[in-house]
Amino acid sequence: MKAVVLTGIRKMEQCDIPCPRITTDMDVLLKVGSIGICGSDVHYYTAGRIGSQVVQYPFRVGHEFAATVIETGKAVKGLKPGDGVAVEPAMSCGMCDQCKANRRHTCRKLRFLGCPGQAEGCLSEYIVMPAECCYPVKSGTTLEQAAIVEPLSIGLYAVESSAQMKGARIAILGAGPIGLSVLLCARVGGAECIYVTDKIDARLEAARRAGAGWTGNPDRQDIVADIVGLEPFLLDVVFECCGQQEALDQAVSLLKPGGKLMAVGIPEVDRVSFAIDTMRRRELCIQNVRRQNECVRPALDLIENGKVDVDFMITHRFPLDETKTAFDLVADYRDGVVKAMVNLD
Repeated sequence: MKAVVLTGIRKMEQCDIPCPRITTDMDVLLKVGSIGICGSDVHYYTAGRIGSQVVQYPFRVGHEFAATVIETGKAVKGLKPGDGVAVEPAMSCGMCDQCKANRRHTCRKLRFLGCPGQAEGCLSEYIVMPAECCYPVKSGTTLEQAAIVEPLSIGLYAVESSAQMKGARIAILGAGPIGLSVLLCARVGGAECIYVTDKIDARLEAARRAGAGWTGNPDRQDIVADIVGLEPFLLDVVFECCGQQEALDQAVSLLKPGGKLMAVGIPEVDRVSFAIDTMRRRELCIQNVRRQNECVRPALDLIENGKVDVDFMITHRFPLDETKTAFDLVADYRDGVVKAMVNLD
């Protein structure tokens, strides 16, 4: 089968590799249909690592995808050949203390697609996944929509973890696919006022279409001063969705006493810092958001029940043999890209 692998920094090649086979009774063989390019995939492409996760070449990235069932293991129920599925990329053991505490996303033996040292990614024609990671989609749901479920589920988990959304006044710093997913879920959750920032005007326009009440570009204005001018008592929650020190500093300045910073973005650097005097005096809370936790099905339901529309996020489409072009586009933030999709069908 055809697959695309990283071979060095900003180097990527298409190659032929053996087609995977079912090895356990609970495995599912999938034909990959649509793959979303995530910022973490791009980190591995441009830097070869995220923190302690270092790529050993060649390596296949990719974890946002939807597929069609080709074959199922003998013990699989609820799935059959021909079914379209959204896929949870995290494979947990189900037995450790974290799994038993309903924290499968921090499983002691977690294997995540496209994560070095854990599992090869989905940039290939076929892949085998555990049945528990496969969520059937309705006949009217496209595989592109099903692939967007992965970032949407992260946005949903971030919003639900903030624990104070109904009537809240919030900011979302970074309007890429994750920030826009937070925006969609915050609206469903009842946020009263939503401020969104980004350095790419096309993404700000997407945020406005998705329901942001105010948008701003930090390259052209003082984000903190402008928002504080409208919110003198400051904000309840800030979602940092771009992994930048500048945005973390803005978040701390925007939060009211007792406010909460949800750190969703993944920094490329090993360390970040905070203005501890402000944080201490305001008694601010910081919570990291680790992917999604039991939110794939609820996120899929949001799409299929018509509560959110995710189609607007998909701005670019590429075939498998143009995957490197797609990664370069996303890495360089060119052409107003929000979500680039690799389609194999």
